[in-house]
Parts: sequence; C-alpha cells; structure tokens
Amino acid sequence: DEPEEEKKEDSEKTEEEKGEKKKKKVKEIKHEWEQLNKNKPLWLRNPSEITKQEYADFYKGLTNDWEEHLSVKHFKVEGQLEFTSMLFVPKRAPFDLFEGKKKPNNIKLYVRRVFIMDNCEELIPEWLTFLKGLVDSEDLPLNISREVLQQNKILKVIRKNLVKKAIEMFVEIKENKEDYKKFYESFSRNIKYGVHEDSESRAKLADLLQYHSTLSGDDQTTFKDYVTRMKPDQKGIYYITGESKKAIETSPFIEGLKKKGIEVLFMTEPIDEYAMQQLKEYDSKKFICITKGGVDLGETEEEKKAGEEEKKSFENLCTIIKDTLGDKVEKVVTSTRIVQSPAVLVTGEHGWSAYMERIMKAQALRDNSMSSYMVSKKTLEINPKHPIIKELKKKADADKSDKTVKDLIWLLFETSLLTSGFSLDEPASFASRIHRMIKLGLSIDDDEDVVDEDLPPLETSATSTDEGSKMEEVD
Repeated sequence: DEPEEEKKEDSEKTEEEKGEKKKKKVKEIKHEWEQLNKNKPLWLRNPSEITKQEYADFYKGLTNDWEEHLSVKHFKVEGQLEFTSMLFVPKRAPFDLFEGKKKPNNIKLYVRRVFIMDNCEELIPEWLTFLKGLVDSEDLPLNISREVLQQNKILKVIRKNLVKKAIEMFVEIKENKEDYKKFYESFSRNIKYGVHEDSESRAKLADLLQYHSTLSGDDQTTFKDYVTRMKPDQKGIYYITGESKKAIETSPFIEGLKKKGIEVLFMTEPIDEYAMQQLKEYDSKKFICITKGGVDLGETEEEKKAGEEEKKSFENLCTIIKDTLGDKVEKVVTSTRIVQSPAVLVTGEHGWSAYMERIMKAQALRDNSMSSYMVSKKTLEINPKHPIIKELKKKADADKSDKTVKDLIWLLFETSLLTSGFSLDEPASFASRIHRMIKLGLSIDDDEDVVDEDLPPLETSATSTDEGSKMEEVD
C-alpha cells in the first residue's frame, strides 16, 4: 500500500507542475502622452511677457536669418475685425531688395493659427517688402482662395493698419540715433519709394527723410531741422540733385545761395528725383530745385535795380551768344545766382532737371518720343561780374563777327553743360576746342594741322601773339 500512496503523491505533484507551466505571461502596452509644446504661439502672448531673446529666436526661425532683428512691432487690433501681427525690421537690406522676380513680400498669413500663405501681395505695399513677420486673422475664412483674397475688404483694412504700425515702428527706431543710421543706410530708398507711391502716408514719411546739406557737414539733416534754420525772408526749401555729394557741393548753382548763407539740401540718389516730383511742400514751405529756372533768391530792391542795369549793359552780348548757339539754348540772360563761375545752364521750371535727364537717358527701354517733349529748353545764364564775361563783352562790342569770340562762346557753352550736370552731345568737338586752346597757350601755329571744317578757325593774323596774351589774361 505504501508504494501506491507514494505514486499518487508523485502524480499529483507532476500535474501541479504542468499546471504551472501552462500559465502564459501577457504583455500590455500602455501609451502615455506628454505635451512637448505647452506654450501658446508667440504672437498670441502678451508682448510685455516676451523677452528680447524669445523675439530674436522666433525671428531667426521665421526668416532663416543669421542675424537678430533691428526692431519689432507686436500688436493686436480689435474692433470691427480682429487680428494679431508681428512685424520685424532686419538689420540689413537683402541683396535682391528691388529684384523684380523675388517673392512679393515676407509676411506670412495665418487664419486662426492655421497657416494659409506666405506671398499674399495684397497684405503689404511694395515699398514695405523688406518687412518680415506674420498676420493672424480671426475673421478671414479658413478655405479662402487667392482670388477671393484679392477682393476681400478685410484684407484692405489689415493692409492699412500694417502700414500705419510700420511707420510708428520707424519713428520709434528714429529715437535711437545709431539704430536709425543703420536703418536709413539700408532702407532709405524704400522710404523714398513710399513717398512717391503712398499719397496717404506721404507727410509722415517726409519726416523720416534725411539729407546732407551745405550746413550739415558730415551729418544728415531732416526737413524739420532745415525749417528751424530758415532765414526769415526765405521763400522755400532749396535743394539740388546730382550723382554724388562731391559733384554737387562744388556746383555753380549753389554759389549765390551760399553767399547769402541759405542752406541747400544735397539729393544724390535717382529715387530722389521721383520722390520730389510728388513731395511738393513740407510744413507749408515749397520745395525749390535750384538747377531750374525761376529761382527767387530774395533780392533787395537795390540788387534788383543793379541787375536791371547789368541786363541792359550785356544785352548785346546775350544776343550774340544766342545767335552763335542757335537752337542749343532757348535764351541767354544775366544771372545773380552764380558768383565764381562765368556761366551756367538751367532748365525750365516744369521740365526735367539735368540729373533727371541723365537718368532717363540711361533707361534700357526708354521711349525717345517721350523724352523729346520732357527735355526742357535750356537757358544760358551768364555772370556779368566775371572777368571772362567782361572781356568777352569788350571783344564782341569791338567786332561782332570775331571768330575767336564765337569759338570762346562754344567753349563756354560746353563747359557750362558739364558743370551744370548735363552730358555732351559731341565730346570730340569739345576736345578739339580744348586742344586749340592748349596750342594757343603753347604758341603753336594752328596751320600745322588740318583744321576741322565744322569749327571756325582761329585768327592767324600778325596780331596772334597779342590775342594769345589777351587769352591768358582771360584765363
């Protein structure tokens, strides 16, 4: 019996062991979600809670720029419509700022935190394309198309507010002299373009403009500062346009104004010509281009009386110069605007200036028919107090048909063209006249060379040495 009981116990143990082996371990997978981005979008947060570093990081991520921004404007508009915006001004202008094929703007459009597009042309005007940032609207529909956007009134209101806030930001930048210097060096052309294009913002943009002047030295001056320095009897704000500061600060046009202590602004960019066509006045003071005719220098009664006497005295010389030059000039008059130069060429009050004429000639696809009626007739103004003009008057009074006088008149006209900012139509004939003057100075007989048929020959009489000495006196 004992062995049987042992067998039963063994069999029970083996069954228990088998039961234990039959149990399976089941693996259960549990998912625990952790929210990585617990923050709101940066533009929905309160601007006072956002640090400068957070703005900088956001700007770099938004624009792929390696530098920090110069300034930021973060604002929310509420009322009939609601939208939030962040506008950034970069530290420097991109190399393709005015490239025609580049993206229309750098403002991304969101609708209720959903990205819609990054090249909405209606969102911001062309002159503000350097701004970067975003607009998040609460009122635009999410399924909006490009065609619907063009007709959308909400977008026009957003655009108007963006322009207004952008100008506010520029005014804030202006409070810091160093920051504004960087901003103006990079984006002054955009501001001037805005003056030309945006009639509503023109007056505000005019306050942002800065120029060198006859009194400003190395610094630039604003229109507001200019007005505070104006003479009591000054007629308006005088300015001159040209290719460079160096070229126009020695221009004969500013001689008379300098003598009277009147400040003249120097405008050296092509866009200035276009901007000034739209900007007629500032603070009720009219802008006056001193390279054009009809400039009033505020003369006294005595100066006007003396001017009338000089006009009568030099009437004969003016007639001879006009007859010699023909249709090259509309008229020849005596002038009070020049002091050290013998003559200067001015354009009509409503036509192109000399610099504008050069700009239009340089256009790749220019229309010659348009330039023919926009190029105004030139007036030659002579300085009756200059020794060259006085000597020329004596010679002309002595002999109207003197060939030397005619040659000198042409030389005077062509040098005036250059000093007044025009380009020569016939550089070769001008060079020939200069060479003949050099020969005269070196006492070389002109008969040794073949004389150009188009040029009147110099007198080769026995009194040529006397003529030479007179020429030296004139020089």
